[in-house]
Amino acid sequence: MSLPHADDPAELAAAIAAGDRAAIAHVLNLLDDRRDEARKKTTALLAHLQQDQDNPTGQLIGITGPPGAGKSTLSAALIRVWRARGLRVAVLAVDPSSPISGGALLGDRLRMQTSTEDDGVFVRSLSSRGQFGGLSAEVWPMSVVMLAGFDIVLIETVGVGQREVDIARLCDTTCYVAQPGSGDSVQFIKAGVLEVPHILVVNKADMGNLATRTLSELEAALKRTHPDGHWQVPVLATSAVDGTGIETLADALEEHYQLLRGPQLALRRKRYQAYWIHKRLLEEFGSFGIDQLGGEESLLAQLQAQDMNLFKQYDALRLRLYNRIQDTLE
Repeated sequence: MSLPHADDPAELAAAIAAGDRAAIAHVLNLLDDRRDEARKKTTALLAHLQQDQDNPTGQLIGITGPPGAGKSTLSAALIRVWRARGLRVAVLAVDPSSPISGGALLGDRLRMQTSTEDDGVFVRSLSSRGQFGGLSAEVWPMSVVMLAGFDIVLIETVGVGQREVDIARLCDTTCYVAQPGSGDSVQFIKAGVLEVPHILVVNKADMGNLATRTLSELEAALKRTHPDGHWQVPVLATSAVDGTGIETLADALEEHYQLLRGPQLALRRKRYQAYWIHKRLLEEFGSFGIDQLGGEESLLAQLQAQDMNLFKQYDALRLRLYNRIQDTLE
């Protein structure tokens, strides 16, 4: 792709902030590129995009739940509501079912349900590439880019139980979509797995008594106050087929976002990034490497106290570890 501002990080950052789709697609491709030249460009770009993280923009929403719960249809219905409200929406659709082929079926389904002619909607598909936790390493850097150019960034992923906790450590608001008649969601809540969602949704409310019973079971099993703050977790019924409850769900997502806005949201975004860096270092260097950096708690605290500069922070820590390993070998 040829862009007049592709080699100037400041101009490229300005184009992304203006919602330039070609610029956004170009940068997302660069983030998927493992070559050194691409990494240099994205390092400089993210430094520009993260200059004012004391005043973070956009809302980062995670939607998860078991296959067949209707997440893609529900996401498409939400997007129509958000667009009617004048909000620009970007979607990262993560499909952990096809890491070998690299396909992302969720994104393909979502594209079929949203207008390809609407410049206010941008959908990017990617596979989890075998990442434990359900999200690929590119999700956070791509989210940083999308948050700069859109009002809402939606991460949609297939829920697979305890592996899905990463989405709750990455998003401002996490929404779990339950399948009517499935006992898994209730069991997850009782096991503590579903303590993390901020909103629980029983989709396919048009299924009648089956959906009503699942809604009652979730309400009975749920501890309503969310662990990370003064938020009463709602249990909502929706039907993407007939449009029931979609506006109410959009209102609940907005209410939670308004609760977070300001200093609290800035701190949360720093925590997401610290967690991302910690996980990448743990995968590469193991617990030995984390111990060399002072241990998990110390490392996370250090990162959250710093100004956000994703790849610069990450690369500096990697270099420290490589130097220590080299000194040990000598």
